[in-house]
Amino acid sequence: MALKKKKNSKKPAKKTIKKARKKTKKPIKKSLKKRLAPKKPARAKPASVKKEGNLIGLVTHYFPHVRAAVIKLKKPLAIGESIKVQGHTTNFTQTIDSIQINRTDIKRAKTGDVIGFQVCSRVRRRDKVYKI
Repeated sequence: MALKKKKNSKKPAKKTIKKARKKTKKPIKKSLKKRLAPKKPARAKPASVKKEGNLIGLVTHYFPHVRAAVIKLKKPLAIGESIKVQGHTTNFTQTIDSIQINRTDIKRAKTGDVIGFQVCSRVRRRDKVYKI
């Protein structure tokens, strides 16, 4: 007797065919037209508040135990000059009594120097320092 091979009698999966629907524009109700009205043009931004003096540097660090600030200078600074420190929560004015670079007292600091000096109030990173 010869054995017959059985064929797989599984039926192929049915394919579903989706009909493409036509997209129709429905009329917009009047109440929706008001909500979908074009936006008003943006208002002009107010002029920036002019800062007192010239920007001379930014605070990079603060030492609370000795109340000293570290500043990276963009312009020169000397002992006896008045500065104003402004930031998000900081706003005070003081005169410079001493300037240090690597724990050495100096009389003048030039552009690009990272200096330290005592401050009368707390300062924060990225506070701006202005010369008055």
